[in-house]
Amino acid sequence: MDKKVELQVINITNSQAQVGAFAMLLGEVDGERQLPIIIGPAEAQATALYLKGVKTPRPLTHDLFTTSLTILGASLIRVLIYKAKDGIFYSYIYLKKDEEIIRIDARTSDAIALAVRADCPILIYESILEQECLHMSSEERTRSEETDNDEEAEEEHDLPGATSRTLEEALEQAIKDENYELAARIRDQINSRNKNQ
Repeated sequence: MDKKVELQVINITNSQAQVGAFAMLLGEVDGERQLPIIIGPAEAQATALYLKGVKTPRPLTHDLFTTSLTILGASLIRVLIYKAKDGIFYSYIYLKKDEEIIRIDARTSDAIALAVRADCPILIYESILEQECLHMSSEERTRSEETDNDEEAEEEHDLPGATSRTLEEALEQAIKDENYELAARIRDQINSRNKNQ
């Protein structure tokens, strides 16, 4: 029987391969393999906003689904990426209601957006991960993290001279305007300043 491996979301960036798409990078928990998945902008935004702690004034689709599950007495217990074909990944979400386990087919991007909200494991079969993964040595990972830190430092200059108060006001306005990408960048800048104080 094929062993299951747990993954976690490492990063979401613009896709270099497809215009208008995003690349979500999943990493093996306690391992070095990484799995890039191409996702749409709505799923990328929904996952990134949640991971960055940005609260939207109205629930996004994945928030609505998660709330609906709770109200109906069900919970999301895991996500399983069970197949990969021609660059497309196929997933199941597993729900538990009372003692019943319910399996539902889902797009992988939606399944992961739900998994981060439910704080449940994202699993993949070992054979699929090995076939589709990128291997990254610890040296390459350190270099990649340094590059990410450099990019974050550059992003802090998006609003030069902004005070904490003006950043909070800009964040409120970005959320009001539903410009969630800007809101996420501003939230990162606020968090970075709070850490340094």
